[in-house]
Amino acid sequence: MPDPIIAATTDMSWLQTIVLAIVQGLTEFLPVSSSGHLRIISSLFWGQDAGASYTAVIQLGTEAAVLVFFAKDIWSIARGWLRGLVDKAQRATLEYRMGWMVIVGTLPVSIIGFLAKDYIREALRNLWFTAGMLILFSFVFIAAERWGRRERQTEELTMRDAVIMGFAQCLALIPGVSRSGATVSAGLFLNQDRAAATRFSFFLAIPAVLASGLFSLPDAFAPQAGQAASGAQLLVGAGIAFVLGYASIAWLLRFVSHHSFAWFAAWRIPVGLGVMGLLAAGVLTA
Repeated sequence: MPDPIIAATTDMSWLQTIVLAIVQGLTEFLPVSSSGHLRIISSLFWGQDAGASYTAVIQLGTEAAVLVFFAKDIWSIARGWLRGLVDKAQRATLEYRMGWMVIVGTLPVSIIGFLAKDYIREALRNLWFTAGMLILFSFVFIAAERWGRRERQTEELTMRDAVIMGFAQCLALIPGVSRSGATVSAGLFLNQDRAAATRFSFFLAIPAVLASGLFSLPDAFAPQAGQAASGAQLLVGAGIAFVLGYASIAWLLRFVSHHSFAWFAAWRIPVGLGVMGLLAAGVLTA
């Protein structure tokens, strides 16, 4: 009798690697849930979940895009934070405060993600749950746009903003919610300007996503369930995700300057309903 753990895993094809990397690159920074879309596409076309570990690793490609796109800002924040550690006169600067806000805002998702990693990789990847989150969280975007005054700029961000947006980022552990959707919505409820909330959302995601991807590398090569990818597949997938992710960042920052986040509900709700329909018809299995 074959080992049930070995039987539960299969090798990922190159076509699946490329398609999922494209989906990751296009959806990671949009508030549509890249993990939810990867889960849906994997099940719809390949009949099996690629797994949370593979998702976490190819996210390294999109996070590399953030590092390159915001390299000047990241360097400025890091330098200002380090200077502030040794020079009290530097502690009033935005860069020093931003450094601490990113650190503090990252703690909730780091702790909860580590403690609940097994639950996240299994129970929360149910497609009924993912579809429901795509629909329900769309109304959070709409509410945030309706009630947020969008008057506070980046210079006005405080540690309170970092803590609240940090806890909101924990919702992104649930496929179907969206990291940017959760954190930007929290920022809008805190009356932040849409562009300011979006930029801080990018900064807030960097430490957590990088740590998650690196931590998940061993499981992506040899998962206990789902699909195993080769080193070459992970490298190519991350590369594709990097290129498309960079383009997505540039597009999203232009879009949010003039458009509401509520527009993304027009995509999320039909997709969620469509997945529910496919599940009910037996085309997809949860």
